[in-house]
Amino acid sequence: MILRNLFTVGTFTAFLFAGSAFLHENQITKISTDVSSGNNGFAVLELFTSEGCSSCPPADELMGQLEEKYKDQPVYILSYHVDYWNRLGWKDRFSSAENSQRQQLYSRTLRSQTYTPQLVVNGTTGFVGSDRKATEHAIESVLLDSKNTDINLSATVSSKTISVTYKTTEADPQSKLLISLVEKKSSTQVSGGENEGHYLKHYQIVHKQEQIPLKDHPEGTTDFKLPENFSIKNWEIIAFIQNIKTGKISGAAKTEIQ
Repeated sequence: MILRNLFTVGTFTAFLFAGSAFLHENQITKISTDVSSGNNGFAVLELFTSEGCSSCPPADELMGQLEEKYKDQPVYILSYHVDYWNRLGWKDRFSSAENSQRQQLYSRTLRSQTYTPQLVVNGTTGFVGSDRKATEHAIESVLLDSKNTDINLSATVSSKTISVTYKTTEADPQSKLLISLVEKKSSTQVSGGENEGHYLKHYQIVHKQEQIPLKDHPEGTTDFKLPENFSIKNWEIIAFIQNIKTGKISGAAKTEIQ
């Protein structure tokens, strides 16, 4: 496996964005009832990937397999498509500068290079995203050892927005609640770059992420713009609490479509 390291991280660009907090009227469809993350172990898997990287499809496929394998356990998978591959022949429609900036944060806290595919588990352990053995070992370890700080979530859909209501007892001034709008599955026929001619499948794609300081907002509501061609069964909300200094994730939860 050849890791694809396209650049060296220079000046760190702040990636933490304050989440909006407001309620919408005319909410018409319920995504989920209140969901509590409970107090057992959990695993948050963050994959940094790109449609322009020939080493990434195996990692993307592994995320789909793990999502199925651990579907009844507190394992939360988020795939961030980075944008720095876009200049090499193919623009990844799921990519964003915010996703690349998030990976840069991990390059700093983990003291690692920036490469794809990279997988980070619970904010503290990073390795090659297509390494099944390392990934499953990391999952099993944190499911046994970690303690999940309670997060309660609910979400509703209106004609234009998805509104997420959250509440947690976490009050650490160094912690933020990261709430992500996630598309469970999609695919692309690639016609340029390293994966030209390939039909790629993607899983647990992060489309937007709001980041809320818990010191000032331990409970509230944040909104996402309703995506185009939205299908309620193919989307979910994943939230987790992260220490912005150390990167450690202390709790996670998600809302499922009812």
